[in-house]
This record gives sequence, structure tokens and C-alpha cells, in this order.
Amino acid sequence: MKRRPLPVAVALTATAALLLTACGSGDDKPSGNDKIAGADQGAETPKESAEPPAVPAEDKPDGVDVSLPKDMNLVFDWDKPKDKNEAAAMDDAANFFRAIYRGVDKRTTKDAAVTAYATGDGLHYATTQIDAWIDGDWTATGTLRHYDATTRSAPNGKSVEVAFCADSGKFFGKEIKTKKILRTKPSLEDFDYYKIVMVKFPTGKDLWQASKVFVETKAGKCQ
Repeated sequence: MKRRPLPVAVALTATAALLLTACGSGDDKPSGNDKIAGADQGAETPKESAEPPAVPAEDKPDGVDVSLPKDMNLVFDWDKPKDKNEAAAMDDAANFFRAIYRGVDKRTTKDAAVTAYATGDGLHYATTQIDAWIDGDWTATGTLRHYDATTRSAPNGKSVEVAFCADSGKFFGKEIKTKKILRTKPSLEDFDYYKIVMVKFPTGKDLWQASKVFVETKAGKCQ
């Protein structure tokens, strides 16, 4: 069986029933064991970075910086729904993933983008993923494509499920110290299917946060 040198997206199985009425409070229970092989390697201590250059407005939705390095390309190839809340939730589901890989690039789970776009189990998922990349002494490079997105709202209007496919066939780990790119051969392991429960931030006008993450790995329906 092919083994990916990247952290595998693991949370709750996609067969579990989604709680679309989830309130997204911070006391949600963690979503299972997200430990990843190789995480017992020494983690690199985050370092203070120099003052960053000005960030373009399009990279700061909700006033939060979600910009990524040029070689880390996240593509969201989907059409927005007509419903205003579902469109906003879809946008912030994309920002949730940008926040995760910004954390990977910055080598920290404490970046403002992570806490802005995640709460509860979603925050646990994000920090676990970032920690795994840090522990493996990796960053990422290439193009990660997200597509075939669908949305559906809870009856109370306070949560939206955003579901989509992801193709990591051209997205690789890169060793921090050696700069070596850990390329893999195309396989079913490149495809994942996500269901993200997004909840509206109580005091934010259009800010939505990922509160639960469900992942189906080796998703043949995404090929």
C-alpha cells in the first residue's frame, strides 16, 4: 500500500451523521485520534518573523491575513450558491483551509487566521494537522485543488454544511532543512472528500467558522 509522506487528513468518518444544528461552541469534544506517523520526530520551535510586507486586500478577508507563499497554491474550483449565508460559509470554508496551510508555513498553530476560521472540533482538527507538519519538519509546495462543492443549510439558519472533493496529486511535502520535495506517484490516496460544518460567528457580520470536519480518504467518487 502506498504511504504518503504528508499528514493524512483524519477526523471523523464521513459516514457519521452531520449535526447541522451544531452551535460550534468551544466545548465540543475532540474528533478522535488525529495522530500521524512521524509525529514523534522533534518539532521545530516557531521563530519570530521579520515585519511582513503589506498584504493585498484580497488576502485579508474579515481583516485576517490568509496569504500563502507563492509555491503553496490552494485552488477552489467551485461555483458559489445563490443563498447569501451558504455563499459566505463556502468562502470561509476555503479560508479555513488557507488558515491551516498558513499555519504550516508559519510553523505555528497560533496564527490569527486559525482561530478566526475554526472553533470546537474544527479548531482541534486544524491544530492537529499543523502540528503534524511541524513535527515532521515539513512544509508544503504545489497545487491543492478543491472542487465539486455542495452546500446545505440547517433549518435554524445557524449552520451550513459545505462538502467538496480535494485532489492533492500535485501537492507535496517539502523537508524544511534539505528543501527536498517528497513527491509521490498518482494514486487513489490523492483524493479526499470533506464535509465541513460551518457555524456563524455570533458577533461577526459575515464570518463563519469550521466547527466540525468529516473526511473520507481514498475517495473514489472524487477521481
